[in-house]
Amino acid sequence: MSNTNTTSGLQVGIHNRQIFTIALPIAASMVVPQINFITNNIFLGGVGEQSLAIAGITGVYYLIFAVIGGGLNNGLQSLIARRAGENRPEAIGGLFQQGVRIALGLALMGILITYLIAPTVLRFSLSNEKHVSIALRFLYIRIWGLPFLYIYQMRNALLVGINQSRFLVIGTLAETIINITLDYSLINGHWGLPKMGFDGAAVASVIAEAGGLVVIFAVMRNNGIIRKLQLFKKIPYSTATNKLILQQSAPLILQYALSIVAWEFFYILIEHHGERELAISNAMRNIFGLFGCVTWSLAATSNAMVSNIIGQGLQNRVIELVWKIARLSLGFALIIFIVLNIFPTTLLKVYGQSEDFIKTAIPVVRIVSGALLLQSIATVWLNAVVGTGYTRINLFSESLAIICYCIYVYIVLEKMHLSIRWGWVSEWLYWLVIFIPSFWFMMSGKWKNKRI
Repeated sequence: MSNTNTTSGLQVGIHNRQIFTIALPIAASMVVPQINFITNNIFLGGVGEQSLAIAGITGVYYLIFAVIGGGLNNGLQSLIARRAGENRPEAIGGLFQQGVRIALGLALMGILITYLIAPTVLRFSLSNEKHVSIALRFLYIRIWGLPFLYIYQMRNALLVGINQSRFLVIGTLAETIINITLDYSLINGHWGLPKMGFDGAAVASVIAEAGGLVVIFAVMRNNGIIRKLQLFKKIPYSTATNKLILQQSAPLILQYALSIVAWEFFYILIEHHGERELAISNAMRNIFGLFGCVTWSLAATSNAMVSNIIGQGLQNRVIELVWKIARLSLGFALIIFIVLNIFPTTLLKVYGQSEDFIKTAIPVVRIVSGALLLQSIATVWLNAVVGTGYTRINLFSESLAIICYCIYVYIVLEKMHLSIRWGWVSEWLYWLVIFIPSFWFMMSGKWKNKRI
């Protein structure tokens, strides 16, 4: 296909309207889980600073497994988008079904690791035994949401890959309503439900993930997507399809897992500095996650659109597309940067903590806002590499960045005992190291002849 004006329903065009059509629903669907995290932390902040602090450890732990599913999701999304660009809808159902099988296997592994290994790791890492006990009780509940989360992520890969991202919002909205309602009732014991405190947030999240999954599959069935792609047709196990998905996804799974393990390492070092520092860093994670949703959605769009237009045979327009997405991403990040630096106190007050908490946190907010600018560019180019199919380049970039990141935070926080704001400067280093090899590889053109 030689131009972008004659695309089929599964193929995309190279223009801003197409980018926004894909990216905005993805952004909305990403904002919702972040709102869930923040809602949890607002309610937990009311329970006490200790609960808010421990939520940082448990949140990042669960995020390790969540991003493993995200790696599988991104690899699968690239494959689905390539088949969509090739206008081969008959191949998409098999990819999706095989992806779900792999996801459920990974979820089982995550549950087993949590019950068998997490106690030893947390006791070795954390300095406060009470923190360990509370965190483990929470995780033993929270980890059961993993199968629902993974299948939910497979749905993301499918809808973005076939250019139907507008349906993402419905399931995530349902999940948010359920989560906020149950957070309020289970943490504090309202409406006749038991007062579960910190554990109530875990129960609320698991039920919300299951509820969101049911709603989105109902929407997909109602809109004929399941029938069109024959998603629940009895498709036999395919070794070739399984191998293809794992070839694309395994480097991404390892890449994302390593990045969050490094972040957990960072939080463990922060815990050594005290509960307040840990609570502030947990708030920063929420800010980074919430305000990074726009740039992450544009990054996911970069993955899907690059793969789709390569499937259309438009390799010569890939760099044009990536620059277009990167400029939009930086523009949104600049707006967020300005807002965060003008209204940091207003933002931090939602956690219901003391003036000292806010005063200590404001310099960290300014550092995080700067990191969001670097992230906005780096993550678009990183995900463009995913769209080409060269996911091993992503693993190389991530591994190099994590080595630099871990060395930096260990020296700054553990050896030099500097304040946490210097610890958060590590995000600047991380995103800079991510950007350089990704940008170089895309500009080199070495990806143009790869088939997936």
